[in-house]
Amino acid sequence: MTSVHEPPATDAAARLTPQAATAVAVAALREAGVPEGDARDVAAALTETSLRGIDTHGLRLLPQYLAELRDGIATARPAVTAIRDTGPALMLDADGALGVVAGLAAARAAAERAPAHGVCAVGVRNSNHFGAASVYSRYLAQRGLVGIVTTSAAPRVAPYSGTRPLYGTNPLSFAASVDGDEFALDMATSQVCFGEIKERRKHGRALDTGWATDENGRPATDPDRAYALSPLGGYKGQGLAMVATLLGAVLTGSPADWHLEHIGESAPGRSRQVGHFLICLDPAAFGGTDSFAEGLADLLTTTRDTPPAVDAAAPVQVPGDPQQRIARERAEHGIPLDPHTARAFAELAARHGIGADA
Repeated sequence: MTSVHEPPATDAAARLTPQAATAVAVAALREAGVPEGDARDVAAALTETSLRGIDTHGLRLLPQYLAELRDGIATARPAVTAIRDTGPALMLDADGALGVVAGLAAARAAAERAPAHGVCAVGVRNSNHFGAASVYSRYLAQRGLVGIVTTSAAPRVAPYSGTRPLYGTNPLSFAASVDGDEFALDMATSQVCFGEIKERRKHGRALDTGWATDENGRPATDPDRAYALSPLGGYKGQGLAMVATLLGAVLTGSPADWHLEHIGESAPGRSRQVGHFLICLDPAAFGGTDSFAEGLADLLTTTRDTPPAVDAAAPVQVPGDPQQRIARERAEHGIPLDPHTARAFAELAARHGIGADA
């Protein structure tokens, strides 16, 4: 559940190579009872997300996921099962799996079935927080397919002109790839993610106008008075949030966002009942693979080649460009960790005898 305003790791206390971060995460998850394959999947998803600069949904989530495994909120060895199956439509029960495990099970099923049917839609219920939605849309894109992904989430966002948080920061992610280049949109349907509010609180910085409201629905710039996040673009953002809830919760038979508990606040012994929804399209079934590749390349190139505004600080970009740039930088210099995450990883690395350059 990411946004274009992800907070940077400005007070990073340490940096880890992607290899070391993955090794630590795999070892910790294995110790928690997660099978080798699933542990590697979850570790890779968290590392890749942080590598791309989406720090709120990357490595910082590992301690929380470990706590959910310990408390019986997430199941270490789930039996993900199909409860409805028509071929191009599949409904899965995740058995309380870690959300990454459930999300990748859905993405793999979609990738396997879409070439036979042209399209495959997979719903998931009885799951947990699955991190960045782009993990799954990009998984599909990297296989020559088009991925569309959303999920339900605990409430943070009030309806336009409303006071009570009803919707999560319900992400919508779309991805497609051609010759190593990609379109990778992963956006929250709120003005900002809640992580940005917490970051501003920590540093005593005012919020931008329009980001959040207080308990009476009035605009809040004091982060300590922020009660609900505001939808992106007002009423239109509310509509997008409702689309995510419709697909991720209503369609999958999962609890609506306002019935979900926030990560870190769930009762032990049962899953958070999060629902996910993925759509996979095979270009071969529509305009054709070659036509799609040519059109996508033209779309990306033409957009990037648009002359920037006179006072623009950067050239025109397409969704995914900033993340690709950050990934190149962090692959060379390491992934920065905030102090809390750095301490957690240092303790786990020491516990498992893993060096910083593993």
